[in-house]
Amino acid sequence: MKFLNSGKVKDVYDMGDDTLLFNFSNRVSAYDVKFNDEIPQKGKVLCKFAKFWFEQLDVENHFIKSHSDTEIIVKKMEMLPIECVVRGYFYGSLVSRYNSGTTSLPENIDTTLATKLPEPLFDPTTKSEHDIPITKDEAITQNLVTLEDYEWLSEKTIQIYNKMALIADSAGFILADLKLEFGRLNGKITLGDSIGPDEYRLWPKSSYSPGKIQEAYDKQLLRDWLTEHGYQKQFENSRTIGQEPVAPTIPPEIIQKMTDRYVAAYERTTGQSL
Repeated sequence: MKFLNSGKVKDVYDMGDDTLLFNFSNRVSAYDVKFNDEIPQKGKVLCKFAKFWFEQLDVENHFIKSHSDTEIIVKKMEMLPIECVVRGYFYGSLVSRYNSGTTSLPENIDTTLATKLPEPLFDPTTKSEHDIPITKDEAITQNLVTLEDYEWLSEKTIQIYNKMALIADSAGFILADLKLEFGRLNGKITLGDSIGPDEYRLWPKSSYSPGKIQEAYDKQLLRDWLTEHGYQKQFENSRTIGQEPVAPTIPPEIIQKMTDRYVAAYERTTGQSL
């Protein structure tokens, strides 16, 4: 088994045939900054969530089997160079882009924070160190995907989001948004990478209320803490002057709360003990 690369969260190994091994770590990142602190149980939750979602979704994917509590084996694919994001609620970067005038929305949409959108919105990005939102025309003119592929990805991503949202709803959660990745396997577009709380926002229905920051059962909890204490702005200022942002120490209470919520999200959604 040959080590290939280490991402923000998972380490990837070549199994020596047409398969890869994903090893999910307890590492965490936010606003494209990697932290030295780890979140206990996070890797186990992400691994088991990946297995759960790949088996729940009626769509071809690259998952083969679990290898351990923190490892899965998947088929090798040629990954497509866009990240497929679907947004069900007016939240996250969509809000800041709308407020800055870089993204337009239909005039009849209620732009109260955390309001449900009339229809799920396909909102893809590039794949880079700092993902950049792209339009259909940009994706095609930059030769990232063909028009046919773009339309297929848009429709399929929204279908998957709707299916996952129903499962989340039955567990007492709101699936606010979702990021998926696809690749080509034997010439056919196939769902890949992983699916878990690092790829979506999950809110408890019991505390949901438009017009405010929502209670997060995902890594948004860390993003909110960073924003509240001015670190997000510090990161932006550092990048503006060409410096790499420095990650602060995450308070123990935030680490514990993230662990508790990751575990609760898994157990409530799947009905299984971690």
